[in-house]
Amino acid sequence: MTPSDTPQSRWSDLDRPPLNVPALRRGLLRPGGLWTSLDVVETTGSTNSDLARRAAAGLDEGAVLVAEEQTAGRGRLDRTWTAPARSGLFFSVYLKPGDVPAERWGWLPLLTGVAAATGLARSAGVDTALKWPNDLLVTVPKGSDQLRPGETPLGEERKAGGILAERAGDGVVVGMGLNVSLRADELPAPTAASLALAGAVSTDRETLLRGVLRSLEHWYGQWRAADGDAAASGLQEAYAAGCATLGRTVRAQLPGDRTLTGEAVAIDGDGRLVLSTGNGLQEPVSAGDIIHLRGAEGGLV
Repeated sequence: MTPSDTPQSRWSDLDRPPLNVPALRRGLLRPGGLWTSLDVVETTGSTNSDLARRAAAGLDEGAVLVAEEQTAGRGRLDRTWTAPARSGLFFSVYLKPGDVPAERWGWLPLLTGVAAATGLARSAGVDTALKWPNDLLVTVPKGSDQLRPGETPLGEERKAGGILAERAGDGVVVGMGLNVSLRADELPAPTAASLALAGAVSTDRETLLRGVLRSLEHWYGQWRAADGDAAASGLQEAYAAGCATLGRTVRAQLPGDRTLTGEAVAIDGDGRLVLSTGNGLQEPVSAGDIIHLRGAEGGLV
């Protein structure tokens, strides 16, 4: 038997135990439910890439692929997402909303954000805000040594997770990376955070994964039942209610090296961020990198 304290052992960090795959399958896979298969791999480059390859060869809707460690996770604009083994949730799901008009599929990453925020509120006891279009923010308390003159120790918003959706086969692969137990000295950037640093009441990854996937099944079912209508399904209202971008002055870095600055005032029926750019003008943004320039806590996010 390999000693539990060797680097090769999956039990080498007892604070980060491996996922119990049979228990997850018992809790999530049920007749008539959305989730049809669940696989966990020890390590991979990207669960999105792996699931997309499987989808190209033919894959049932509801497949879930989870990695204990992801070495080349991808975010928007080809940014990488890496974290220590078993320190977070790194997973992708395959959805085939064939009965929903394709022009409404752009709501899927926003839907996943709402589902994640809802599921984490219940399972981790953490308020998760949504940064348009695909980031998950948590508030990390500040110590007295971190405060600027005049600031109060309310905390600051930082990124704890991200979502990436990609067309694959006849459907869409939606991936999520979420920092769960990362300590301050393990964060990849000063703007990053984890559920643990945000004061989560639970960092049990099985509990969190079940909570997020059950919430995703609920919201996806409502959205499909409404034929992908975000307003009729309640999705548009729920996203706006949890969106930290709305009401802030932001800078949108758009495709083609174009930049737009304004106040984020709404999420429209197509899931676009509507910016008020002055003189009564409003412009919807369908894709871009959003930087929060001013908000409740000030500073950049």
